[in-house]
Amino acid sequence: MQLDFANRELTIKLVYYGPALSGKTTNLQALHRLLDASAAGRLMTLETRDDRTLFFDMLPVAFDAGSGLRVRFKVFTVPGQVMHAATRRMVLQGADGVAFIADSQRNETRANQQAYLDLQQNLRELGVDPARLPVVIQFNKRDLPDIRTDAEIDALARHGTEPVYKAVALRGAGVLETFFGLVERTWDALEREHRIEQRFGVTRAAVLERLRARTHRTGTVP
Repeated sequence: MQLDFANRELTIKLVYYGPALSGKTTNLQALHRLLDASAAGRLMTLETRDDRTLFFDMLPVAFDAGSGLRVRFKVFTVPGQVMHAATRRMVLQGADGVAFIADSQRNETRANQQAYLDLQQNLRELGVDPARLPVVIQFNKRDLPDIRTDAEIDALARHGTEPVYKAVALRGAGVLETFFGLVERTWDALEREHRIEQRFGVTRAAVLERLRARTHRTGTVP
């Protein structure tokens, strides 16, 4: 978190993490379309010829949260390919919260597991306790065949501590829910550490209300 007292601006870094082709970039593209132009800035995407993220994507989201405080979210993705381990660690540095984007297809179970272990390892190498960082999990690609059932995902959610969301990011389904869930969980952690409400008079409820007011209410990509 970065706090500019002079300009009363709070900047929060969120990172979308997960295996290659799980839908991290697709989430940001959908989020960019679902947010009003007054809140979402220019989506920067760096891709290879096979449409995989080469370095990172970044989507700035900024709005007035009330009491004269401007809140800015910088939302990043990381490249999922094994060869880009150093880049993932660099992009992850300084993250205030993480959305782990898993692929719902059964044949991607091992890739999901390896990516999650990679996330935890990179956090430790950055000096961050994985248990203390706000994380939400999204199971994407719910429209494909041979996927984990809703019951299986619900069972996984009951055994973990992270909120779990289901999505078809290509259609925009579940994208806002995942984002809002990450914002809520991250804000709570920052509030405990920095007492934002006491300093600025801004509550989590006010932040979420103002953010939701800047979205297309259909919940799907136009």
